[in-house]
Amino acid sequence: MNTKMYKKYLGLMSGVALSLSLVACGPQESGKEDTGSKETPKNQELVVWEDIEKGAGIEDAIAQFEKDHDVNVKVVEKPYAQQIEDLRMDGPAGTGPDVLTMPGDQIGTAVTEGLIKELDVAGDVQSIYTEAAMQSQMVDSKVYGLPKAVETTMLYYNKALISEEDLPKTLDEWYEYSKEVTDGKKFGFLALFDQIYYAQSVMSGYGGYIFGGENGSYDAADIGLNNKGAVEGAKYIQKFYKEGLFPAGIIGEQGINVLESLFTEGKAAAIISGPWNLDPFAKAGIDYGVAKLPELSNGENMSSFMGVKSYNVSAYSKNAELAEELVEFLANEENSKKRYELTKEVPAVKALADDPVVKESEAAQAIAEQSQFSELTPNIPEMNEVWTPADAALQTIATGKAEPKEALDQAAETVKGQIEAKHGGK
Repeated sequence: MNTKMYKKYLGLMSGVALSLSLVACGPQESGKEDTGSKETPKNQELVVWEDIEKGAGIEDAIAQFEKDHDVNVKVVEKPYAQQIEDLRMDGPAGTGPDVLTMPGDQIGTAVTEGLIKELDVAGDVQSIYTEAAMQSQMVDSKVYGLPKAVETTMLYYNKALISEEDLPKTLDEWYEYSKEVTDGKKFGFLALFDQIYYAQSVMSGYGGYIFGGENGSYDAADIGLNNKGAVEGAKYIQKFYKEGLFPAGIIGEQGINVLESLFTEGKAAAIISGPWNLDPFAKAGIDYGVAKLPELSNGENMSSFMGVKSYNVSAYSKNAELAEELVEFLANEENSKKRYELTKEVPAVKALADDPVVKESEAAQAIAEQSQFSELTPNIPEMNEVWTPADAALQTIATGKAEPKEALDQAAETVKGQIEAKHGGK
């Protein structure tokens, strides 16, 4: 996911990571043996940067690790999308963490800058995670973290305005529904399609893409922002704006606030958003349901970016080996399940996907279903050059200042130029 979007919206969201109970035992036993043989000082300390309001999810695991390894672990909560920024300053100063958490789309940049350490993670540990979640932590086939949380967008609908039985299954049906109910004060379906993070859901379904290649191996020279499929998807998106089905207020920087307000005020039947809004919408008193995103007119399901939150070891850690053991311990199956129960982060790793506690959650099931149609947010540094030009192009389309092909051609050219200037054209 877009780091910019993370900073705005994802401090309240999450997912899960898993590992086998036996794996958890390995580090514990090893830690006990090391403590005995090396006489680890009792005042030895590890510092963990955890996400805001998520520290409670790992309290029990931290206490157990401290006991098993005779070490003090200090947990500091910070907005996880900003932790890499803080590490750039605090790491060299000696005031940074041993373990941090970060968005998967920052992994490539962090590796390039030498901010995080490569981890020696056994294959049986890697195999407990879904392939996509694990790939988000890899650069050039090397592992730099373990996934603890996944998220993707989904459809929220207001049950007071539309029932589950009447819920449109396709975007065409939502388009027709919106034409029937929209009157300038109330709306049908709304989405932030002026931002590539959301618009890619449609554009990708028609064959558009950001970079060529596959998860974990992207070709930054192959830009698909303006190919035939992307343009077709943008033309489809354009209809919602041209016909007044999307209000002007949901375009631009304040769009997210307007979109969410329209939904919580009962003025929008359905919106596309992520799990970060599960709790806020509930607290707003909205009786809502969630579902996967609808199908497109070509029969493809709307795609979505899948974001992965991970535990990583700082390159500046003076106790990197112990820090890596802590990462594996925090992300094992038992601790991931406990973390889900306390934080409601949606599981997306193999074992917990079928866990009864998880399966009873409508949100977890919606995200699990949508994840089948999701793609990883590219984690290469060149992705940083995509967001602003792509969003600018989509906003000109939304406001009628440019046609899709013209706008997307300009965006692709800008992205290409910025990649050549900042990354040597790689």
